[in-house]
Amino acid sequence: MEFDLSKRHCYYFNEISKIPHGSRNEKALSDYIVSFAKEHGFAYQQDEVFNVLVDKPASPGYENCEPVILQAHIDMVNEKNKDSNHDFEKDPLDLYVDEEGWLHARGTTLGADDGSGAAYMLAILDDETLKLPPVQCIFTTMEEIGLIGASSLKAEDFHGKKLINLDSGGEVETTVSSAGGARAQIICPLEKEANDLPAYTLYIRGLLGGHSGGLIHLERGNSNILAARILKEMSLNGIEYNLVRFNGGLKYNAIPREADVTFVSAAPYEAIECSIRKSEAAVKEELEFSDPGFRVELAKSADEECRMTKKVTDHIIDYMYLMPNGLMHRSMKLEGLTVSSLNAGVVITEDERFIIEDLIRSAITSHTDTLICQLEVLASVYGFEVVIGERYSGWNFSADSGLREVLRKVLSNRGKELVERATHGGLETGIFKGLIPDMDIITYGPIASGEHTPDEKLDLASFDRSYEILCEVLANCK
Repeated sequence: MEFDLSKRHCYYFNEISKIPHGSRNEKALSDYIVSFAKEHGFAYQQDEVFNVLVDKPASPGYENCEPVILQAHIDMVNEKNKDSNHDFEKDPLDLYVDEEGWLHARGTTLGADDGSGAAYMLAILDDETLKLPPVQCIFTTMEEIGLIGASSLKAEDFHGKKLINLDSGGEVETTVSSAGGARAQIICPLEKEANDLPAYTLYIRGLLGGHSGGLIHLERGNSNILAARILKEMSLNGIEYNLVRFNGGLKYNAIPREADVTFVSAAPYEAIECSIRKSEAAVKEELEFSDPGFRVELAKSADEECRMTKKVTDHIIDYMYLMPNGLMHRSMKLEGLTVSSLNAGVVITEDERFIIEDLIRSAITSHTDTLICQLEVLASVYGFEVVIGERYSGWNFSADSGLREVLRKVLSNRGKELVERATHGGLETGIFKGLIPDMDIITYGPIASGEHTPDEKLDLASFDRSYEILCEVLANCK
């Protein structure tokens, strides 16, 4: 199948692909959309983070219809193969079509997430032959690094209460729920003293990890929590020690796979190892099916000049031993959906502070509030500080959706059945639902795969069909 640039949605995807638009580098693409709006005489708004909002009037006969909002993000994840010389700051993407009709970018991510949605909106704005209610197109920025563009929008920016988010693929699928979230930092001030004891380093290895939104329900081991547990069990076995440093995990939204903990102790090496092996055996049995490769390594380390005081050591380990983490609540409405969870994704030892980076997720605001409160109450016991960073709303499942029924009918007329799915990941839709609680939201998009990797590809046949279906849905919003 060819990438036919005579089709509006293909033409605009190609135009988008010519303009570098990684997260925090969307200005050029944002300005392109503004120029497009000016050329077509559309009302538009561009804000300080380069979101662009464009309004298209209704087609004849649709003037009295309720407006429909289309929304997609214009940033992409910049990833490339090691042998690629692509410069994401200035080079256009090198598009090609494989023998099976999938569109790729040579050696890099394709940006179909969410260039396909942005291309759909530009095509719809450009096509005067379509039958449409009033349409507002919202192009958001910095979605991939924390929903930043969407978070800057206000309720008054939205010109309707029906919204189709174009950042969810599958052609016959729509998302019906997503998690809200809050990022928390738990901070412990450090007190140190001179050290004269032997040093050891404990390594947690072999865990699978994964995205805390999509995989937390699998109850995979968290390296940071497991390291704290193993050290707590050393205390329970009568072995005293002082922490030197504790570091683990790479991203707050990823289940951590590894942790390194250096500690000092006067206990015999054999006693330390015996306790650790006992704990390791218990954890291996618990994680037999979720993390069969789990292991603990112990090594003697170079001498350390300083150590944390016993009080600080105990407070850190006890807090991490007791803090809520992992799967908290499952949905009673949608089978298999995680409603609430926490992920202690990163721990860092700085010169004067020990920090836990935690991500709380829930589709229900009160669950998020409660989990934050639990972290704060526990922190107050040990004199820690909890700092809540960016927070975004969840989108809880609603049985009633007029837009969803329109999409269901359009697909049914084509002999296809609508598939409803929910995610524990965060979506921009949750932010919009928080701003306008009675907003009717669906998601839609073509079939694609390999998002966020150089293997990303877009099914061109589905890209065509999904555009036709989207236009048909709009025509039936009367």
